[in-house]
Amino acid sequence: MKTSVSNLRSKGADRIGVMARRLTQLAHIPVDTLDGVGPRSAAALEEAGITTVLDLITHYPRRWLDRTREARIADLRPGMEGVVVATVRAVHSRRTRNGRALVEVSVHDGTGSLACNFFNQAWRAKQVHAGMEVTLFGKLDAYRGRRQMVNPVVDLLGDATGRIVPVYPQSEKAGLTTRDLRVWINEALERAGQLVEPLPAEVLERQDLVSRSVAFRQIHAPESMAVKEVARKRLAFDELLRLQTVMVLRKKALEREAKAIRHVVGDGPRATLVPRFHAGLPFTLTGAQRRAVAEIEVDLGGPHPMHRLLQGDVGSGKTLVALSALLVAVQGGHQGALMAPTEVLAEQHFLSVRPLLSGLKVGEEGNLFGEREVRVELLTARTTAAERRELLPRLSKGDVDVLIGTHALIVDTVEFADLGVVVIDEQHRFGVEQRAKLRDKARGHDPDVLVMTATPIPRTAAMTVFGDLDMTVLDELPPGRTPIETTWARAPLDVAMAWETVRRQVAAGCQAYVVCPLVDESEKVQAVSATAELERLAAGDLSGLRLGLLHGQLPGGEKEAVMGRFRRGEVDVLVATTVVEVGVDVPNATVMVIEDADHFGMAQLHQLRGRVGRGVDRSHCFLLGGTDDEGRPSSDEVAARLGAMERTTDGFELAEVDLELRGEGTILGTRQKGRSDLKLASLRRDKSLVEAAREVAFLLVGPDGRGLSRHEILAEEIRDLVDDEEAEFLFKS
Repeated sequence: MKTSVSNLRSKGADRIGVMARRLTQLAHIPVDTLDGVGPRSAAALEEAGITTVLDLITHYPRRWLDRTREARIADLRPGMEGVVVATVRAVHSRRTRNGRALVEVSVHDGTGSLACNFFNQAWRAKQVHAGMEVTLFGKLDAYRGRRQMVNPVVDLLGDATGRIVPVYPQSEKAGLTTRDLRVWINEALERAGQLVEPLPAEVLERQDLVSRSVAFRQIHAPESMAVKEVARKRLAFDELLRLQTVMVLRKKALEREAKAIRHVVGDGPRATLVPRFHAGLPFTLTGAQRRAVAEIEVDLGGPHPMHRLLQGDVGSGKTLVALSALLVAVQGGHQGALMAPTEVLAEQHFLSVRPLLSGLKVGEEGNLFGEREVRVELLTARTTAAERRELLPRLSKGDVDVLIGTHALIVDTVEFADLGVVVIDEQHRFGVEQRAKLRDKARGHDPDVLVMTATPIPRTAAMTVFGDLDMTVLDELPPGRTPIETTWARAPLDVAMAWETVRRQVAAGCQAYVVCPLVDESEKVQAVSATAELERLAAGDLSGLRLGLLHGQLPGGEKEAVMGRFRRGEVDVLVATTVVEVGVDVPNATVMVIEDADHFGMAQLHQLRGRVGRGVDRSHCFLLGGTDDEGRPSSDEVAARLGAMERTTDGFELAEVDLELRGEGTILGTRQKGRSDLKLASLRRDKSLVEAAREVAFLLVGPDGRGLSRHEILAEEIRDLVDDEEAEFLFKS
């Protein structure tokens, strides 16, 4: 590969005499300046998201057809999938008995003939005609002794005679074909000429990359499949580098602009609160927790405000690490804030944190005894007006050390005396503006920020999505956590076993959850609702047991009352929606039954399962749904998702499976800022490229964050990637 890249790199210098173009220039040239792109074609291109020449040349092929390896019709057998290149013999249109449009296309390739039947695609009769060469991809069937494909994928190749033919995403309804796209893209690249190279020669050499000009030519008209991969690597690297550079610029800009607190850490006489807290715990921190606390304390004692992501599996002890960070602020005379997305989670944090800090004292000047207990308070929408009138003045005077709450923390009337450390739990549930509002509560300095997620993210995805944050991973569970046995209830006997297990565990003095996707029944979504399921279970499978109902539409007081009864053991089975997804901690609960499990994502399923297995008793999770009447999976995707849940309780392994199944889109959307630039790059298969791009981004941006001024072309492309407000922030200097 090294030799071929070197050869291709040298080819990139052979087009002299042509003014080199920047991609940002191509982004401002309308696509209808190309020959043959009239108003109708321009409208079709716009429908596909192509309005500029840059859009056009980055409209990459969805696959490449190796004409030397295409299948012959005579060699295909029923049940086989294949790609064939054939000539159209005849096209007929008619209506079936039930009124459906049917277009019948007969093709041959010299070795045999094939019937292609297109149902409900009447426009196919205008798309193809006798004598046209087409590429077909589909599964061969035999019907009444004749070979046929039903609704195959069709590509119009025209006179493509090269060995490797690009096949583009196309819109046949709009009249946009591979043949047209190939012609326009070739013209665009020819008229663009040589493209400006944004990367230094030493980076190209070290990363084994061809020039940008070569990459664009070879991705659209490769000499071989191996060369196509070389081109794809370069263009995918460019996409990842732009994203990583934005993240590194963001990180450096925050460090450059922020006014930090140097917190009290280490072995000094003032840094005793956190060690005393750890020494007073009824258990020992895991090695992972100790490492996490040490990493965070280095940040807190450093010259820049902390911006760190703490991620760990369900039950790995993130809250204890976060509490240690908040106490670093308190031991230096500052305040801490913990913001959670729901009242249930905020109240759970408050109920678990208060006992842990009971009796823990912090020094206080002017106090007769020279110290007082650490003060922790709760603020949510449920906090009464009278309670607010008492709490808020104390907070603004510094008489509250740690405030735990929901969005209520960021309203204008909430003022801190000296906010030093901010912890944001389940941060993906908050918008960018909400997170910024909490940071802005600090006066005269920037607080240190720790964001937490209990939804593990694959490493390469985290490097891309959270590349502006330092990262700490808790990869160890505390001892004594009982394994959770997961069963996908495919058949009626499995479902019956689930309800029998609930009864058996309740009889043994334990408790259970039943989680449903909806609060009330819906005509649009066929899923079990919590209210209807409560009634059904009370009259049937769980009759005689004490059932409770919990969902997000209940008034706050009623929600807390239900949770209180469940925590005290006054409710045997809690029928709920995903309001119990995170933070609910009842060690006596040993069974989780998830109704219509195929309606939930893997991260949600894993979080819900994590509500059990928190005590010393063996725990069970049952996944109901996702099958037909005969117990077969409703789809391959459901089989992969629920099968993985049954196979493993490792959240990081499940995150990799989820990424494989769903792609990058949902992960890249978690930051709610900027836009995705990934057209060729894949966080799943380009893991080494992600790491390489991050390394190069740090190299080019430089330790002071101003190195990109020496790389004007890349800086220009970054400006095009982000909005004006962020560009001003990133490039301010």
